[in-house]
Order: sequence, then C-alpha cells, then structure tokens
Amino acid sequence: MLKHSPDSGYTLGQLKQHQSCCVPRAHISIRNLSVHYGHKQVLANVSLDIYKGCITALIGPSGCGKTTFLSTLNRMTDLLPQSHVDGSIDAEGLSILSKETNCLQLRRRIGMIFQKPNPFPMSIFRNLALPLREHGLRDKALIQQKIEQALTEVGLWQEVKDRLHSSATLLSGGQQQRLCVARALVLEPEILLMDEPCSALDPMSSAVVEDLIISLRGRYTVVIVTHNLAQARRVANYAAFFWMKEQVGKLVEFAQCERLFETPEDPLTAAYVNGSRG
Repeated sequence: MLKHSPDSGYTLGQLKQHQSCCVPRAHISIRNLSVHYGHKQVLANVSLDIYKGCITALIGPSGCGKTTFLSTLNRMTDLLPQSHVDGSIDAEGLSILSKETNCLQLRRRIGMIFQKPNPFPMSIFRNLALPLREHGLRDKALIQQKIEQALTEVGLWQEVKDRLHSSATLLSGGQQQRLCVARALVLEPEILLMDEPCSALDPMSSAVVEDLIISLRGRYTVVIVTHNLAQARRVANYAAFFWMKEQVGKLVEFAQCERLFETPEDPLTAAYVNGSRG
C-alpha cells in the first residue's frame, strides 16, 4: 500500500508521477543574477534553469529576494527607481536583460499575476479587450472569441457570461484573481509569473485558484512565489529555496520539488521545510 506524503494530498506514487510529468528542458536560463536597489544589494549570484511546461515554486522567508527574482524575469524591476540588474537571463534565445529587448512584447510573452487581485475598474469584457487592443488586435469577432476562450480556461465563463459588461470590481476576490489570470492568458503568453496569488484569498477561493494553477501545467511555464509550503508541494514540479545570507538574498537550493522537501541537501533547507527555521 502506498503511504501518503505529509501535507501534499498525493500518495508518494502519485507525487512521483506528478513531479516527473515534465521533461526538464530549460525555458529560462538564469546565470549569476544580482540585483541592487540604489546602493543596497537585494539578490546575489543566482543561477538556475526554469523548465518548460513545469511549475517552479520559489520558497523562503519574507525579504529574501523571491519577488525581486520573479520581477527580473519580465523586466518589472525596470519600473523601480535606481534598480540595477547584473548577470544574464535567456529565454530560448531571447536575452531578456538586453537593452534591445522590447519590454512590451516581453511582458506579452511573460505575463504576471500579483498578490492582490487588481482588475481594472471597468467591465469584465473591457478588462480582457483592453490588452488585446493595446497589442494591435482590432477584429471584434476575434476579440470576443479570445475573451471567451480565456474566461473558459480559468473556469469563469459560465459564471460571468451573462454579465460581461458589469464592473469587474463586483466579482468576488477569487473570481477577480481568476479574471487577472485570464487577462494574462488572453495574450497567449508562454510563461506566467505569480507572486503569492492565493495569499489575499479565503481558503475556498484559494483552493479554486490553486486548482487553476495545477491545470496550467504542461501548457504554460509557471513560476510561483508562495509562503505556503503545503501549497508548493501540491502544485510544483520544482522548488527553489531562497534565504538571507549576510543581509543579501541568495539561492540556497534548487531541485525537483519532492526531493527538496523529502531529502534536501542543505541543512538550512532541511530546517526551513521542517519548520525549525523561518
């Protein structure tokens, strides 16, 4: 009989199948990444690969650079004053940090979902139509088709199809977050970045969004910051553990999720995932 893995919801056999569903092929390669805000260094010498079609969880205590790392992947750090990024980030031949890279096109290719749902203060329909029009789509029938497809993909179509022209702010918190995911998906990205997408939601809404994240596996490359270790174990194929060392965020360990939680190599990782640190 298979034993249950603690805190996961999977049997060990199911978890192994879940973790091995992705063939490890790098979608994003990060090498010697360091980030400064003014004179303060917040991230130092991070190197890892983000695997195509897989879900990678970034774990570690608050303030250790997880969100900063996430923000470098689609150049959101450019929007912060006095930010400076060193190293290299390559996405299948695209040098993300190059001055020649078009950030608007980059953020279409690499979408981002934030901690707190942030629908635009306009109708549900316009929340999804606006980014399409900003990227040059004018065909009304095609816009309608893409909106229905995105809302269906996040499980919202049946819930909102009769009130598409009502304000998005009238949706529940969980529905708003799924709408924000749909707003990213409507642009047909390759990669989704998620910064604690369930932390502002109640448990039931969180479970719905978590199921949505799992459903994206294989079709999108997903990188998710989460402080919920049980959630990381449930959704992720790979995990990266960050920690503050000498007042700078550093990557301590990166591995297949099951191995990092069950047999971590670094004692600090072991202490964190076992609850004795952090």
